[in-house]
Amino acid sequence: MTGTARLRTPLTELVGIEHPVVQTGMGWVAGPRLVSATAQAGGLGILASATMSYSELASAIAEVKQRTDAPFGVNLRADADDAQQRVELLINEGVRVASFALAPRKEMIAQLSEAGIVVIPSVGAARHAAKVASWGADAVIVQGGEGGGHTGEVATTLLLPSVLDAVDIPVIAAGGFYDGRGLAAALAYGAAGVGMGTRFLLTKESTVPDEVKQAYLASGLGDTVVTRKVDGMPHRVLRTDLVTRLEHAGGLRAFAHAARNTLRFRKLTGVSWRALAREGLALRRGGDRTWSQLMMAANTPMLLRAGLVEGNLGAGVLASGQVAGMLDDLPSVAELIEQIVDEAVERIDHLDTLH
Repeated sequence: MTGTARLRTPLTELVGIEHPVVQTGMGWVAGPRLVSATAQAGGLGILASATMSYSELASAIAEVKQRTDAPFGVNLRADADDAQQRVELLINEGVRVASFALAPRKEMIAQLSEAGIVVIPSVGAARHAAKVASWGADAVIVQGGEGGGHTGEVATTLLLPSVLDAVDIPVIAAGGFYDGRGLAAALAYGAAGVGMGTRFLLTKESTVPDEVKQAYLASGLGDTVVTRKVDGMPHRVLRTDLVTRLEHAGGLRAFAHAARNTLRFRKLTGVSWRALAREGLALRRGGDRTWSQLMMAANTPMLLRAGLVEGNLGAGVLASGQVAGMLDDLPSVAELIEQIVDEAVERIDHLDTLH
């Protein structure tokens, strides 16, 4: 880092990081190498624990701590069977930040906060932000519809100000950010920083296979699609042949595809049929998803793994924000953060000359 460009915000003060840039907890992507590189570069790296077993998470935390003394975070799922064990692991290991992919439980926020851990849930609406703020969350990440993975319909340019108006805690803007112009714009809105997924996926330290990175780099602004055919919920992904087939598959064909993937998921993870049935019934009671969609929901992590870990472009799903269509390079994480912060400072300084 140059050491000259500094942007102090409520996020940097809250967490103790140098720069208001967050690398989000992407499943199969946000591992120890990427997270420690982000922390070393002065940003906030977040480990994705939803795709890790408890022992894998413990090892990942230990590896990050071995690589860097800088603050980092862990993304949790409050509905995981061992969620309480994971909370206790974060407390025992002195992890600085706990984020949540889905709604956290009120008592978890209290337990983490009492231990001095900064709690930053991800939210998709102003009412959700207000609720977790009332429960004691320290900050929130809000992702607009441009973002990758599970996403909503409202663009960041409207969702962000609605959340800022609803809460008094720091708000991190995500969805559509990839450079210093975006960081400067987010700060102008009143955000305390930006969160980025796809931009960090396309760095040298990302463990995603090179051929998959090239597929992202070759995509244009129109080459992502929000589909419900992966797991029944809106999911922004690259428009691959597999996704196209899923989009056009009829009910019977979709069910057969889902069944095959469920079998593959069981083989990979060893999860029992009873556990799959229990999760499926719970999801079924909570909405109107079809049984084929429920099967796909149970093995969506495996579809992502096939693409993001194994590099299988024919059998995998590639979650992606629309920003993939704007990217054409693979910088190191340190280069990326330095470039973003320097450009943001330059833009903000230029704005100061306009009055």
